[in-house]
Amino acid sequence: MRVLAIDQGTSATKAIVVVDGIVVSTAESACAPTITADGGVEVDPELLWRTVVDAGRSALEQAGAHVPDAIGFANQGETILAWDRATGRPNSTAIVWQDRRSTTVCDRLRADGWAERLAAITGLELDPYFVAPKVAWLRERVDKNAAITTSDVWLLNRLCGSFATDAATASRTLLLDLDSVSWSEEACGAFGIDPDSLPAIVANAGPIGETTAFTDSPVPITGLCVDQQAALFAESCSAAGEAKCTYGTGAFLLASTGHTPTRSTNGLVGCVAWRVGEETIWCLDGQVYTVGAAVTWLREVGLIDGPADLDRLGASVGGSNGVTFVPGLAGLGAPFWAPNARGAITGLSLGTTRAHLVRAVIEGIAAQVAWLAKAAGADLGSPLTMLRVDGGLTRSTVLLQTQADLLQAPIEVYPSPNATALGVAEFAQLGAGAGRESAAWEPAMIVEPKITADEAEHRLASWRAVTEATLGIDG
Repeated sequence: MRVLAIDQGTSATKAIVVVDGIVVSTAESACAPTITADGGVEVDPELLWRTVVDAGRSALEQAGAHVPDAIGFANQGETILAWDRATGRPNSTAIVWQDRRSTTVCDRLRADGWAERLAAITGLELDPYFVAPKVAWLRERVDKNAAITTSDVWLLNRLCGSFATDAATASRTLLLDLDSVSWSEEACGAFGIDPDSLPAIVANAGPIGETTAFTDSPVPITGLCVDQQAALFAESCSAAGEAKCTYGTGAFLLASTGHTPTRSTNGLVGCVAWRVGEETIWCLDGQVYTVGAAVTWLREVGLIDGPADLDRLGASVGGSNGVTFVPGLAGLGAPFWAPNARGAITGLSLGTTRAHLVRAVIEGIAAQVAWLAKAAGADLGSPLTMLRVDGGLTRSTVLLQTQADLLQAPIEVYPSPNATALGVAEFAQLGAGAGRESAAWEPAMIVEPKITADEAEHRLASWRAVTEATLGIDG
């Protein structure tokens, strides 16, 4: 079976062609967002559309331009835009998941006592990371008749005329009843949203519509998913306690809870992992907002020339020499939920070198991920015994070793850089009536801890103490 899988991400759209479970071509088209002075993170929706079409067509051309049997489409989750359903034209920029400007909406609802109730209904924190606060914020600034949806709904509408989103993406909105996997009238009411205006919720595998965006002949779209859950599916994390972390623009740790919808009591959020047929799998989720974005920042301020310097400089020193990095460059997600937090570098001395600063960034990222893993273990009732990882930064051996050390568990590296696209390709195969041809895989490497549990606890406690001390910093 030949599948075209599209992964529409934060900084680029990637496309792969999978034939009988084997990746035969890849393509990528950049769509990096713009950062505004008031905490906004935006991108032109038409740029997103062009990158989807360009990457998809390029991947097919490289694969021999054969018409695929099915298409899978993954999206970046919490990014939204306003658009005209009659014409399909955007009425706003796309407001990216990192955007902080709807913090005021969250503050108002929190003051009115909504935070705990929304968590009970949806499994999510009341935070501008999620969809509904952005929708409420944007509604005040656009035509009242405009549809405001996640970016996948608009892109799918252009591709095949549907008005739908998948169950996993819907669970990222703060509007979904986590147990019933349906729109919650109560949650919608909190944000002033009419539930009848929301898209249909569909399974992750099944026919959505047909498109001629990539070929002259119509091709069915049969797989949909938000990016992180697609990677969780590709990495075969379906049983309770199986977990993965993707190191991309941000880092996203997801731990399956199996057939049980779970509300975290340790700072994570509960979501739908996927729905296939009548079966629904749920998961816990935690986020570090700036990971690849922190590496970009290192380059922009002149501390590194590129990602390869993470290991060249980071491995040249045995540690950070007392320097601590807090990756709050776009606020802090789980388990802190501090949207106004700032990034911080502390512990500088005259002996601090560029290498120490780079090492501190690596250690800060790994420390927050380790705290997410601790929270997942507490919610699940036992520590994570292994973490599967994917994403561009898994090329850094220093990051992988630091992560294994702080986690005190082995790290299994996914063998492909295309976990999200492969996951949604598998959904597309299932939705087209085929099996999971690419489900079996072996780790590219396994990284074991090299420090003691006591040393790991000391490092994590020191990092957390510094992080909590910086939470009151407000620019």
